[in-house]
Amino acid sequence: MSGSGAEPRWLSDEDQCVWRQIIAVINLLPVELERELQREHGLSIHDYQILVHLSENREGEVRLTDLAEATQQSKSRLSHQMTRMENAGLVARRNCPTDRRGAFAELTDAGWALLRAAAPTHVEGVRRHLMDVMTPQQKLVVGEAFGAVAERLRPPGRACPSLRPGAKPEAAAS
Repeated sequence: MSGSGAEPRWLSDEDQCVWRQIIAVINLLPVELERELQREHGLSIHDYQILVHLSENREGEVRLTDLAEATQQSKSRLSHQMTRMENAGLVARRNCPTDRRGAFAELTDAGWALLRAAAPTHVEGVRRHLMDVMTPQQKLVVGEAFGAVAERLRPPGRACPSLRPGAKPEAAAS
């Protein structure tokens, strides 16, 4: 609540129901997708997100600060995760030649191979648990609604490129 003393704008019963359904999906879907990735490929959902973000960069490397922001992780958490993934041979780090405090991450051949193997598992999970459950009209409405919310929540200048219906991203999978 704001400190203005104004009466809070409580959710209507309908809004409360929608909110609880959104929270259920936010909480349950990533857990299920991670369970499948962990079982089939030994990857956490965060590992998978890092591999995807690295694969999507045309220069083949991403600044760690940009990777932390893209994966919505703290720099400290990402650093620990990168160390684990580096020890597994999936990623490599190198210092930035122009900024001694900066570093870059890139996929190794083993990281690319694991991403290629895990992408079908992840995509099938997204289809089975989300996309195949909705009608084409529901997908359109959900995409537009969540796009509007994401646009409001994203920091300025960090817009996500939208895909035309039926278009496919160039990366292995997201």
